[in-house]
Amino acid sequence: MSMMKQIVCGTLIGVAALGAGRASASQSVPQTPAVAPRAIPAPQFPPAPAIPPMAPIAIDPVIAPPAIWQGLPPQPPQPAQAPQPPQPPLFELPPLPAFFDFVPAAPIPPMPAIDVDATMEYARLALAQAKFALAPFAKGSGFDDREDQLYDRARDAIENGRYERALADLDRLIAINGTRTDAALYWKVYSLAKIGQRADALTTVADLEKRFSKSAWLKDAKALEVEIRQSSGQNPSPESQADEETKLMAMRGVMQADPERGVPMIEKLLSGTSSIKIKEQALFLLTQSRSSRAREIISNVAKGGSNPDLQLRAIRYVGMMGGTESRQILDDAYRSTPDPAVKRTIIRSFMTSNDRARLLALAKTEKDQALRGEAARQLGNMRAGAELSELYQSEQSVEVKKQILQGMFQGGFADKLIELAKGEKDPELRRTAIRYLGTMRRAETSDALTGIYASDANVEVRKAIISALFTQNNAKALVDIARAEKNPEMKKDIVSKLSNMKSKEAIDYMLELIK
Repeated sequence: MSMMKQIVCGTLIGVAALGAGRASASQSVPQTPAVAPRAIPAPQFPPAPAIPPMAPIAIDPVIAPPAIWQGLPPQPPQPAQAPQPPQPPLFELPPLPAFFDFVPAAPIPPMPAIDVDATMEYARLALAQAKFALAPFAKGSGFDDREDQLYDRARDAIENGRYERALADLDRLIAINGTRTDAALYWKVYSLAKIGQRADALTTVADLEKRFSKSAWLKDAKALEVEIRQSSGQNPSPESQADEETKLMAMRGVMQADPERGVPMIEKLLSGTSSIKIKEQALFLLTQSRSSRAREIISNVAKGGSNPDLQLRAIRYVGMMGGTESRQILDDAYRSTPDPAVKRTIIRSFMTSNDRARLLALAKTEKDQALRGEAARQLGNMRAGAELSELYQSEQSVEVKKQILQGMFQGGFADKLIELAKGEKDPELRRTAIRYLGTMRRAETSDALTGIYASDANVEVRKAIISALFTQNNAKALVDIARAEKNPEMKKDIVSKLSNMKSKEAIDYMLELIK
């Protein structure tokens, strides 16, 4: 018997024995009758929809197909789709008018590089010009203010090392031939020396000596002349600048470390031949000291006897110090100097030190109209409304009264300006008050202007009111006036101003006129 047969026979014998054992066991144990199990119906589901065959995938012939696709029959080529005819538009647009045929713009040239220094200089010039924006409204002669403007602008340029720009303003100031001409000549010498034009600088020194033999600037100009001649054959600008910077740093260091030693050093420097720029910086360092000697030196310079610019700088410092003693120093300096520029600076320092009494006294008693007007403006900066009203009633000069009106405007006294715009007998002063009201955008000023327009038949006054309302950008008031205006010329003037205003009221009114 083979091995396979033996295994099969053995298996059958084992199965038979297992069956006999189960039979004997079942006979010895009584069995419970079996209960038929409950039939549970199978759940019924709707037949699933037939899945359509998957469309063949077009494989990019550049990319080799994977190995799983190898050996399958190639797919038949897909028929090319016929091109679709163009669909007609849903609606037709009318052709555009001729003015929509734009001409291509010319290419924009590249933006030039920005000169930062020039931009800052223009900003300084604009700021200086804005300071005098109200000059047409109320000025005396206006001559001193123009000189101050040019002079301050030139000094600012010098402080920033822009000597060529400073020379342009200095030449204009020299051409005016006013109270600052000798100072302008000195700073012209200084600027010419800085840019290396020594011959022109020496010629300017001679011009200063010839024209102003008694000028307080002559001593400093002669010292500058010696310095220029000593540096002949060299470029003085870098060396001189470095020397000035070194002196300034040394003085600052000494004043910080040992003020008691630094104050006498600065006093000696102020009486020496150093440049005005060095002396001005030294004077400023004295203001940082609390010693009585430093204060005394500043006061002595403010009283005069030194360079005029140095005196002006000292006067400003004394005004900032404040106190009864400082005010008395300013008062003494005012009475002792004949220089209008110095007197104007003292008047402004009275404002800084809050000395209303002296300002009012100067505004009443000063013989120079321009200085009286300056005092009035500074009272306005101090919001001295009662003093301005008192001054307006006692003043006889129309030009000074204009500057009092400017002081009222600077102080924000709209009620006083309204009162004068209504009751002033002088038409010119009334128009001045009206112009200032136009720059104050308040409801009460607008109501006052429209009320004056309705009650005053003076054409010039009415024109001033129209301009004032235009300055306020008050289109509603202008439209109301235009609707009631019977004079064609006046109405034309109003419409002309409304046409330049981007306002709904103005546009609606102009459309109303077109209809």
